[in-house]
Amino acid sequence: MLIEPHIAKFPTEIFGYSYVEHGQDAQSALRDQHCPFLDDICKKPRKSEPAIKVGVCSVGYKGSFLNDFRPIIICPHRFLENEVFDTIERLYLDDWNGNVDWVNEVSIGVGGNVDYVAVKLDSAKEAIDEFLCVEIQAAGTTGTPWNAVLEFKANRSFSRDSYPYGINWANEFVKTMMQQVYKKGRVIQNWNRKILFVVQDVAIEYLRNSVDTSALRDARDEDAIHFITFALDWEAGLGWRLRHSGSYSTDLEGVNRILGGAMTENFPDEKRFRDSIYSKGKNDGVF
Repeated sequence: MLIEPHIAKFPTEIFGYSYVEHGQDAQSALRDQHCPFLDDICKKPRKSEPAIKVGVCSVGYKGSFLNDFRPIIICPHRFLENEVFDTIERLYLDDWNGNVDWVNEVSIGVGGNVDYVAVKLDSAKEAIDEFLCVEIQAAGTTGTPWNAVLEFKANRSFSRDSYPYGINWANEFVKTMMQQVYKKGRVIQNWNRKILFVVQDVAIEYLRNSVDTSALRDARDEDAIHFITFALDWEAGLGWRLRHSGSYSTDLEGVNRILGGAMTENFPDEKRFRDSIYSKGKNDGVF
């Protein structure tokens, strides 16, 4: 039975398997660059060598808002576990009585593409009766864990506890995701429908510690914009598995507050800003 692995600043999963898994399936995935979540070759190529796939699903990291190292998902395909789709169907589509089909990469016009759409057809199966739009957002790195991957390929282990990469929380979860939330949310709200964003639990933790989430609440049916979070937990004998950890919602005003940045009480006071201007100007020889 696999023992829960040590987490540090190195990859926690490579080609779908924990770094402590060395069985035949894990070895084959590493050799063939195979993603078990897609059941296909990994879609994350090295920019300089497209035929070589990076293969990192999650990395260990400890953000300033976290108490310890956690496995941070950096590939959206890592969310393609049955647990995610089964949870969405249970929480949001229960009254469809199991009549659910999933269509991916559907255009929403000015809002761009939607990752997945859950669809219920009418009784004649000739028209769309109901639908739910679903987007998936993973974290992203600054720098790269590639040297760690090379060491793992050679030795099935890492030589140290820290490699030169970081997590770009602000870019992925404020700039990228929330811009998509706003753009797509406007369209969905105009239709009186819902859009659901699938994220890891750490994404909401980051937002709560960094921006104004005062209008982000426990999921309410009347809201158009929803977030469903999953923790990446260790299951003995199975490895890292996703577990539903929370459901939240907001409206476009709530999105505006998040995009606006920190809450007012966290703004620096004007005197401190004046002091910063003066100090910087003195140091730069401006005055």
